[in-house]
Amino acid sequence: MNARGSLFQAFVLHRRDYGNTSLLLEVFAAGRGRFPAIAKGARRARHPTSAVLQPFQPLWLDAVGRGEVLTLTRVEAAGPAIGLHGRPLLCGFYLNELLVRLLGRDDPHDPLFAFYHAALMGLAGGDDLESLLRQFEIRLLDELGYALALDVEADCDRPVVPDGVYVLVPGRGMLQAQPDDRAERVSGATLLALAQGDRLASHQLREARALLRRLLEPYLGGRPLKSRELFRRFAVASVPSPVPGSGSEQRPGTSRDSTPIGITNRSLES
Repeated sequence: MNARGSLFQAFVLHRRDYGNTSLLLEVFAAGRGRFPAIAKGARRARHPTSAVLQPFQPLWLDAVGRGEVLTLTRVEAAGPAIGLHGRPLLCGFYLNELLVRLLGRDDPHDPLFAFYHAALMGLAGGDDLESLLRQFEIRLLDELGYALALDVEADCDRPVVPDGVYVLVPGRGMLQAQPDDRAERVSGATLLALAQGDRLASHQLREARALLRRLLEPYLGGRPLKSRELFRRFAVASVPSPVPGSGSEQRPGTSRDSTPIGITNRSLES
């Protein structure tokens, strides 16, 4: 973990207004994990921290307090903001919401913090979004102690084979599919790609997404993710216009960077 005196590296996962001039933040920090913090006066005009206390901005922070909610005493940018637009921005919102919903407070996860930072850089750098999201979901489950072996069958530890077909049995793991199984099937090739961190082929995307959704669902408490609704809005807004043209027209409901109008860094605030 990098250190800078009493400062620690951090990201803002979520923010909302607090009182007349302050912000209430959910912070994910190296050496500390996730915790709530108040940034006093951060909403005042020309306040020096108002511009940097945003999601996807690497930060140096210091905080004090004896209770559950700390008070930020120092805020510095730890580098340029990680620029996310369009679908990568929604993916960033999704990662943040997973961390807020699944991480316990005050429980350090430094390897996950580094992996999260790298994932944001990957989103900004044009990495394959679907493969990146699935790898982050797997890493998060592993950090929380909910890891599931994807390269061996449950109960017998028989290696998964690329041309095999498997089903997820809750509480047990992956088993070879039987003719009467009603659960959604997953190819062995997809399981091995996920286990090895390989890029997913186009025909593997849907079943990988469905599998990870089923793996995450028990830990989300039955409440829908707001970021999934943003994905649905983005999909609707991104449907090309049927009106013939040169192809350079701006799509209805989107901004020029392909982000649907109304979807901003504040979209998950509540």
